[in-house]
Amino acid sequence: MDLAFHVTPHKEGKKVTKRAWLCHTVIVVLCLGVLLTASTAYAQYWVSFADNTRYMALGDSLSAGYGAHPATQGFVYGLYQSGVIDNVNNTLLCNVGVPNATSGDVRTYQLPQVALFFADTGIAYRQIITLTVGGNDLQQILGGADAATVLNTLAVNLSAILGSLAGNFPLAQIYVANQYDPGLGLPGEAGAIAAANALIAQVVGAVPSAMLVDVFSAFQGRSGLLLVERKGADQFQVHPTNAGYQVMQKTFADAIGKP
Repeated sequence: MDLAFHVTPHKEGKKVTKRAWLCHTVIVVLCLGVLLTASTAYAQYWVSFADNTRYMALGDSLSAGYGAHPATQGFVYGLYQSGVIDNVNNTLLCNVGVPNATSGDVRTYQLPQVALFFADTGIAYRQIITLTVGGNDLQQILGGADAATVLNTLAVNLSAILGSLAGNFPLAQIYVANQYDPGLGLPGEAGAIAAANALIAQVVGAVPSAMLVDVFSAFQGRSGLLLVERKGADQFQVHPTNAGYQVMQKTFADAIGKP
């Protein structure tokens, strides 16, 4: 009599199904473990910004990169990507530059936003600010506004902007551009720009944490830097070309790189 134990096909099928279920369970558990580990590492990376350098750009269309193609070819994004401020992986950027913004607009609307970006993280971090302002103030003169009034308003607003930044953010390094001459040939144009630049230099010079960025000299006597030079361009299209923004980027970078 054969006493050997024989497994019926039905019971064997149950064993195979059970083994497959166990294999699948192990695989799922392992995958979940990998995902949880990756998620933890990912979370740790994204909450490690406390000591990152923070770069905030304030100002008008020049800070916004208006006229550059694409807009990320503007000088602000160039500074950020080039690493001149800090390694891009260790830098947070906030650009609040808006086309048509005057010094009054920067003072009223942009200045209050700085505290949101330069928040207290519990750890000291490098703070960089760039500012382009004044061009739209000067356009008011071309529109018939009294030049002395416009320039005085620019001086008052710029003083308030820099005073607030220096007072509230003592760690911040502030870089302020002067005005380039678009060479439109309008009556009083050169004189207004010269007066504005003298005023900007005076105000910036009174703030120890601020530095003048001489965009005027960087553009002077050079061609191909402004859209107005392009064939068929609007006669008042004073914004830089991509090449012009690159010159602005280098001028700011040289200032930021100074000890």
